[in-house]
Amino acid sequence: MTPDPLLRRDLAAIREPQLVRTLAELGFLGDVDDSGGAIRVELVLPVANWPHLETLRAAVLERAPGADVVVRTMNDDERLALRDFLRGAMAADAGPGEHDHGDASPRFLHKLSKTRVLGISSGKGGVGKSSVTVNLAIALAQMGHSVGVLDADVYGFSLPKMLGATNDPIVLGDTVIPTLVHGVRCLSMGYFVDDAQPVIWRGPMLHKAIEQLVTEAWWDEPDFLLIDMPPGTGDVALTLSEILPRIEMYVVTTPQAAAQRVAQRSAYAARKLKLSVRGVIENMSWFTGDDGTRYEIFGAGGGEQLARELGITLLAQIPLESVVRRGGDEGEPVVVTHPESEAAKAFIELASRVAQQGPSRVYRQELKLV
Repeated sequence: MTPDPLLRRDLAAIREPQLVRTLAELGFLGDVDDSGGAIRVELVLPVANWPHLETLRAAVLERAPGADVVVRTMNDDERLALRDFLRGAMAADAGPGEHDHGDASPRFLHKLSKTRVLGISSGKGGVGKSSVTVNLAIALAQMGHSVGVLDADVYGFSLPKMLGATNDPIVLGDTVIPTLVHGVRCLSMGYFVDDAQPVIWRGPMLHKAIEQLVTEAWWDEPDFLLIDMPPGTGDVALTLSEILPRIEMYVVTTPQAAAQRVAQRSAYAARKLKLSVRGVIENMSWFTGDDGTRYEIFGAGGGEQLARELGITLLAQIPLESVVRRGGDEGEPVVVTHPESEAAKAFIELASRVAQQGPSRVYRQELKLV
């Protein structure tokens, strides 16, 4: 008996959540056999422990109730074909529906791309920059945007744990598929070195590592790619300014004057690199006691003063709450676990303001000089 072509068509149209392509495009759908009244569906996956296997299985059973879903791991040729498809799909010179299977730079790096690259920076460590990055990314994803996060703080990587990521990236030859958690794609140096191992690298090694994380990963073409920058103005910041010249910088500080002065240097350095500085985010602005009183533990006015001196907007004041700290330690971001908290509402409002700002520079093809 010939398999039902309508059933295969329905199954082939299932969208894989991590790669955001159909099973047919990815080569994930194998044999479909409905002879003898029983349905057998074969899923062909890059690795046996594919993180979204159960999601795909549920999608198959929704279209083919009672089917026997079997899983086969791709062979080398199939994995190479998948790698070629992904590289071609994200290439800048591949138009809609076209995949040249080349190794051109990713589309999201192109000046006409829809992707906004947001650099979350600070002048010093300890101001909560990574907490801001994680919760802002998730809040943007909750608004319906496609979002990626790159943990570029190679000396103090922390994003995978803070996000609560439980799966490692998938490596297909020279292409890395970031993890997907809370609707956010994430890639970090923390996936490739032991958690307790210090990264002791000179500038050229750092440059190459960051370049590979940016250009050789399946970011697709997200609406937002957030970069958790290392504190200060060292080699990594220089590298990112070269690889991502369209990066928009957001400066995180605390209310205290000392933090504000250091953050100011970071902003001035970004401007010297011809990067757009879009806004200030003040973290740990106050603590609200049980009686409703606000206690300004770290002083007041640092974020507002920094924004005024830079001539930009103070986009948010994030209160100090234990659920934010606990969420970072336990991999339970506050916007997910406590969306009604004061801090979560501040992060959600921040995401709305960032989205409403729009890109810092608008490129129009018809204005190109020839």
